[in-house]
Amino acid sequence: MINPFSKTFNERELEIFQFLSQIRLFEKLKNSEMARFLSAIHYRKYLKDEVIFFRGDPSHALYIVKSGLINLTLDIKDDFEVIKEVRKMEAFGENSLIENTKRIYTAVVSSEQSELMVIPYFATQEIFDNHPKIQAKMMTSLSEIYNENNHRLFKSYKNSLGFFNLGEMFESKDKM
Repeated sequence: MINPFSKTFNERELEIFQFLSQIRLFEKLKNSEMARFLSAIHYRKYLKDEVIFFRGDPSHALYIVKSGLINLTLDIKDDFEVIKEVRKMEAFGENSLIENTKRIYTAVVSSEQSELMVIPYFATQEIFDNHPKIQAKMMTSLSEIYNENNHRLFKSYKNSLGFFNLGEMFESKDKM
C-alpha cells in the first residue's frame, strides 16, 4: 500500500539518488535519507592539473566524481607518487566525515576536465546531528572502506618484504 503522505521525488532527484546509491558511502541510505544531502551538494568543474586540495589541508568537504579522473598523490621528497586514480562514481576526501581531520594526500585532476559533487563538512555534520541513523549508516560504510584499505596495506607490506616500517603506522598521534 502506498502512503499518500510520503514524499515524492522528481526525475532529477531520482537520478541523483540513483547515482549516489552507487557510491560506497551512500549505498546503505534510502532515497528519503539521501534527500537530506540535496541542498548541500555543490557542483564544481576542474581542469587538468588543478589541485582540489593539498595534503595537510583541513578536511572541509567530501568529493564525488561525476566525470573525469582524479589522482590522489603522496608527496615524497620532491616528487609526487600516485596512490590511487579516482574515477566516475567514486568518492574521495572521505575523512571529512570525521571531525577535525586533515587531508592525508593531495588530490589533482588528471583528465582534461572533471566534474565533482562537493558536500561541505558543515552540511554533513548538520545532517549527522539531526539524523543519527544516517550518520550510523555512513560511518559503517566508512569503517568498511578503512578496513579494506588496512587489508590492502598489510598485503602490500607482506608482498614488499617489509621494505617500509609498518610499526610507524601505530605510533602515537604526536609523531604524525
